[in-house]
Amino acid sequence: METRSLLDEALGLQHLSGRVVLLEDCVETSAAFVLHHLLKRALSQPLHSSNVVVFVAFAQPFSHYDRILRKLGCNLSVQRDNSRFFFFDMLRDFCPGGDDGKGGDGGLVSLYGRILKTISALPEENKNRVTVMIDDVSLMEVAAKGCTNLVLDFLHYCHTLISEFGCSLVMLNHEDIYSCMGRPTLILQMEYLADILIKAEPLATGLASDVHGQLTVANRRINDGERSRNKLCNFHFKVKENSVEYFYPGSST
Repeated sequence: METRSLLDEALGLQHLSGRVVLLEDCVETSAAFVLHHLLKRALSQPLHSSNVVVFVAFAQPFSHYDRILRKLGCNLSVQRDNSRFFFFDMLRDFCPGGDDGKGGDGGLVSLYGRILKTISALPEENKNRVTVMIDDVSLMEVAAKGCTNLVLDFLHYCHTLISEFGCSLVMLNHEDIYSCMGRPTLILQMEYLADILIKAEPLATGLASDVHGQLTVANRRINDGERSRNKLCNFHFKVKENSVEYFYPGSST
């Protein structure tokens, strides 16, 4: 049995059905490894073979994720062939700066229609086991020619999938690209939607060879019987070739 990491303990759930997870990172400290962890987690739960991931990639091609997930013990090509992994390659489908013939919405309305069609075509037992992942929102805004309202509309459309099907939504965003703008509406709205906010940040003490950064996980609205509570966790991490080590400050081996 695979040992639960500090990240899994902070997330606290076997499956993220009906929840929104927002990953925020910066140039110095990428949160891509958390996205990979959640992707593997969604596809590697033997008790729920009906789990499905719809992956919207603005950042990398399929080969990138397939290579990384193979190192983590998850074969995306097999999952795709088994209709458990649906990959939307937005690097190929969008032509930044050009006229893509998709009207003034940057193609996002059409993209949502494709996501909805994919989920609607699934067997009934799969529809409430779907995770929609977006990598990443800042590049989606580029595809929308900088129109924040179009991106917000798209994210709100995706949020309706939670109430309609019980899906979960995972979004990665690079927070520091807005550093000269204060706290823009896009970040504030995404943080408002999020049930779980995961921030990857550099160490306050600067660079260290054995620690690559720190994660802060704010897990909101945890159901504990009849009560709802919040949980806040903070720990360090070190990204290795085929895994990630999580540990509390001062406890690294």
